[in-house]
Amino acid sequence: MLKTLTDDIFVAPQISVAYVEQAKALGVTLVINNRPDHESPDQPEGTEIEAAARAAGMAYAAIPVTHAGFSAGQLDAMEKALDEAQGKVLAFCRSGTRSTLLWALTRARAGDNCDKLSATAARAGYDLSPVRPMMDALSAGR
Repeated sequence: MLKTLTDDIFVAPQISVAYVEQAKALGVTLVINNRPDHESPDQPEGTEIEAAARAAGMAYAAIPVTHAGFSAGQLDAMEKALDEAQGKVLAFCRSGTRSTLLWALTRARAGDNCDKLSATAARAGYDLSPVRPMMDALSAGR
């Protein structure tokens, strides 16, 4: 279920409340929810995941990404969450794709090499081509 992007960043499809304890056992200290509530009738509410994370002593951030795309505010929130993380991070959405794309956009804006980001995502099974032009623009704008 969990896919590794870096030593400290994992992505996953929708997690359950029960999965929070498994993530903690893997060293995760921050859970980032990139999925809006009510996207699917079978998904747990974000507040349920948040309560489980906090009960397990983990930090939690909600940065929902709809299919409408990404905004500067979402990149700012992701950057802040990652900067403030005090250990490993698990970001999730329906499939892990939006979490991976948001991570890559955030890192491109910070100046990371876009080709390396694409290779990292590909090793985890994700394709950054839908946001590659945006990544290149963010990287060039530094």
